[in-house]
Order: sequence, then structure tokens, then C-alpha cells
Amino acid sequence: MTPDFLIEANNVSLRLGGRDILQSVDLTLRAGKLVTLIGPNGAGKTSLVKVILGLIKPQQGSLRRADNLRIGYVPQKVVVEPTLPLTVRRFLQLAPGQRRASVQTWLQQLGISHLEGQQLSGLSGGEMQRVLLARAMSNQPHLLVLDEPAQGVDISGQTELYEIINGLREQHGCGVLMVSHDLHLVMATTDEVICLNQHICCQGKPEQVSSDPAYLALFGQQQARTLAVYTHHHNHQHEIDGSVVETCCDSPTSGNGQQEQDNG
Repeated sequence: MTPDFLIEANNVSLRLGGRDILQSVDLTLRAGKLVTLIGPNGAGKTSLVKVILGLIKPQQGSLRRADNLRIGYVPQKVVVEPTLPLTVRRFLQLAPGQRRASVQTWLQQLGISHLEGQQLSGLSGGEMQRVLLARAMSNQPHLLVLDEPAQGVDISGQTELYEIINGLREQHGCGVLMVSHDLHLVMATTDEVICLNQHICCQGKPEQVSSDPAYLALFGQQQARTLAVYTHHHNHQHEIDGSVVETCCDSPTSGNGQQEQDNG
């Protein structure tokens, strides 16, 4: 593995259906680092994840991967046909190279050994996310990618799920890229926050604030009042088609008072 990066995106742009989805995105993911990707609906977060996974090829820019990179992926949700006779054990064994002993190891580590013989279609939202996480980790990934991992999970389950994800990162040293709106739960352990709205508006270390004009504009006052968010200031706006009217970001300050450079 290359020690400096797992994935490095340079000037990545994506256009689908006649509209710009991503514009000149630069991103570096490193081993042992947890990066949280935030942004409003339609900002291009899931599209960027698909580019990183190699599912979509951008029209512009480059994407470099470390040699022999292994990626584990947890999607937003998996829809299982209720009549499909598929147990948790069998689902996990469908991953390449998995034996029952390996499956049991991951079930135990994630605290869901009791689910081994249950039907996948009968799991709760929180149980399903843990099973998907077990499957993603089963190939010992260097990079774990999670697209809204707590979707459909109750609030107590969300807290526990994020603790598990951070524990896996610390124990196995994998990099983590997480798309999430649950900032009040993930910010405490996030190494870097990336604010995406077609382009990267701002990025840097998270810090707790009570009010932020850019966040209020993007996500609304009610949610922003309850969250510990990354402070950043925009001096641009986005048209309905996603185009940028002005350049982005005055220089934000981190918790230690140092200015952070904007990549947008």
C-alpha cells in the first residue's frame, strides 16, 4: 500500500443528464482517517461516492488508487424481497472467500451473533446496518465507505452504530469516508469535514459552533441549532442548476484560531 494516500481525486468533474453534478473536486483519503461528507440534497454526495467506488467515470479529472486497494462499502439501504429465503449467515457467505468461521468472527465483533440464522428480510433497520457493516469489513478493507449508514436506525441505535464504526477504524487502521447528515453524532470523532455542493465549498477540521450562516442557509435553522458543526463561511451562492455565482469561502478559522485554506 502507498503510505501517503488510499484514494486521491484531482479536479474531478461529472455531468449527467445535461447538468453538472460535480465540479473540480479534489479529495484525498488516508489510512486511519475518518472523513465526513456533508451537503444538501442534490449536492452530489452519492455521485462522488460512486466515482470513488469506480461505478461512474468522471468526464474530467483523475482518480488515483493505492496499489491493491480493498474497499468495503455500506450503501444507504438494501431492499430484500420478503419471500426470499436468505439467512444472515448465507448473505455474509456470499461475499467472495468467506467461510463460516470468518462470518462468525465478524458477527461476534459487531455484537450480532444471535442474528446468524435469522432471515435477512426480518431484520430491523439497525440490525441490517450492522450486517451490512460486517459484510463490508469481511474482506479486511483499507477503506470503508458508508453512504448514510444510520438511515432507518433509531437515535439510540445511531449513537451505538457510529461508536462501532469509529472502533473499527481504530482497531483495523482503515480509512473511512462517511456521507452523513447526523453531524451531532459523528463530529466528535471526525478528522475532516468536507462540505459539498457540486464543488467543495470548504473543508477542514470540525469545530463546534452555535450558529453558522452557511450551515443555516444550507440545512435550516432548526437542525443547525442542535448540531456541533464545522464552521465555514461562503461568499458565493448556487443557482437552481447547481452553477456557482461567486467564488467560495472566506477563510474559516479552526478551533485553534488558525485559518484553513478553502479548496473550492
